Amino acid sequence: MLPVAILAGGLATRLRPLTETIPKSLVEIHGEPFLWHQLRLLRENGIDRVVLCVSHLGEMVRDSVGDGSPFGLRIDYSFDGPTLLGTAGALKLAQPLLGESFFVLYGDSYLPIHWAAVERAFRESGKAGLMTVYRNEGQWDTSNVEFIDGRILAYNKKLRTARMRHIDYGLGVLSTAALARVPDGQACDLATLYQELLAAGDLAAFEAPHRFYEIGSFAGIEELGSYLSQRLKPT
Repeated sequence: MLPVAILAGGLATRLRPLTETIPKSLVEIHGEPFLWHQLRLLRENGIDRVVLCVSHLGEMVRDSVGDGSPFGLRIDYSFDGPTLLGTAGALKLAQPLLGESFFVLYGDSYLPIHWAAVERAFRESGKAGLMTVYRNEGQWDTSNVEFIDGRILAYNKKLRTARMRHIDYGLGVLSTAALARVPDGQACDLATLYQELLAAGDLAAFEAPHRFYEIGSFAGIEELGSYLSQRLKPT
């Protein structure tokens, strides 16, 4: 399986004051740091290598999960440094640790999806990148993707239209060819990179069959806690 880059360097302003002293990835969910649940889910799906792209309070993340051995993973770290590089800029910085192609996972996303199927769709597409989408219908967050017959026709987080019934699910796959579009040492957002790939006809898509969970908001934290309480219930 491809390695996974987890984007865990954001400031998490929507969760303040909770995230003034701990990074969002270490917020407690169902009795444990969220990142622990996220890493276990990756291992369940056959992932064995992870690169954590961190910045704000990143040392606390490293102290919490170390080299990844307790989770059956090998974990490396890429620190933004004094200047925040944005999500795509952070990936560009971490590229030497990631290889030719890799999954990209938002640091606040918990995604019950078949990861091997996503990787297969990326390889079969021949594209430089892939975005997973979900038919959201504005239910779990504001839809931002126009997706028809297996193709993304439009993607925009700011200029949304009535035709956008899907949403960026929070998981992608990128290659070195995709990251070549990101300028070295400059702030760049992953959404911008996706838009560039889409405009160039170089962005594949995979439709997720199940909803996503996230901890980017207090409501999301409560929903994920309820989901995990059922998923992890002893049998």
